[in-house]
Amino acid sequence: MKLPRRKFLQLSAGAAALPALSRVALADTYPTRPVHIIVGFAAGSTPDLNARLAGQWLAERLGQSFVVENRPGAGTNIGTEEVVRARADGYTLLYASAPNAINATLYDNLNFNFISDIAPVASVQRVPLILVVNPSLPAGTGPELIAYAKSNPGKISVGSPGIGTTSHLAGELFKFLSGVDMVHVPYRGGGGALIGDLLSGQVQVSFLGMASITGYIRAGTLRALAVTSATRLEAFPDIPTVNEFMPGYEAVAWEGLCAPKNTPPSPINQLNQEINAWLGDSEVRTHLADHGGVPMPMSSADFGKFIATETEKWAKVIKFANIKAE
Repeated sequence: MKLPRRKFLQLSAGAAALPALSRVALADTYPTRPVHIIVGFAAGSTPDLNARLAGQWLAERLGQSFVVENRPGAGTNIGTEEVVRARADGYTLLYASAPNAINATLYDNLNFNFISDIAPVASVQRVPLILVVNPSLPAGTGPELIAYAKSNPGKISVGSPGIGTTSHLAGELFKFLSGVDMVHVPYRGGGGALIGDLLSGQVQVSFLGMASITGYIRAGTLRALAVTSATRLEAFPDIPTVNEFMPGYEAVAWEGLCAPKNTPPSPINQLNQEINAWLGDSEVRTHLADHGGVPMPMSSADFGKFIATETEKWAKVIKFANIKAE
């Protein structure tokens, strides 16, 4: 059947317009301008480096710049509040971490509610800690440490990088579940001073990230008793988890991307898909492992449940130990 000339021209014009419509639709998809990732830590910190690696991947995959901006201070609260107040359009993101869940209870007068004011986007990694002791302490296992601590209440010092850090709360959770009395000694950061005093025996116990203490464990100058994750570490398969002798124990640092509440589902879903793809890259997995991290891909909804669980857990520990922000 032959088409009338006018009908044929109408169909031809419509067909010719399809590529143009496709280009217009593509131009309107996220992102159409640079995206800003706010990091609540100083440049050069592990979260900062990981945020920059993730931003580079996202830029290459999505064709727009992902600009990392450092907003350190107040235990990440300054950067978090900036994101909470930003437009909910997917162009301002927060590189969130464990302090966000901790600070919800640690600080009394926050100008935001992390759970209700933030939309989870994509989880990146969890970072287990290792329970280490000075070799002079007569405890070769976790249960032996508990028994010794109960026989010597208040005589064991537990060093941490500071009040309210994951390391500090990992120790308080250990005390909470075991019923032991150990004295917390906060330092300013987890660097030389803490490690030095741990090696010299000024403090006897600490919960620290693998990256900072692997050499000391292998050299035998620190004794590793347990890891704080739910499963053993590939790097140290012979070290048991705390929950193998203390059921219900788990304490990990973590990182992920969040956005202001009411951010549309489309950019959240797109970012979640790309971050999960990034975590599947072998070089990325090796990078995270070298710094003691374990990739943690999950849906945005599951990441939200994880954050809620972490916030509730640390709230109980903070109240139990009567911890106050510095």
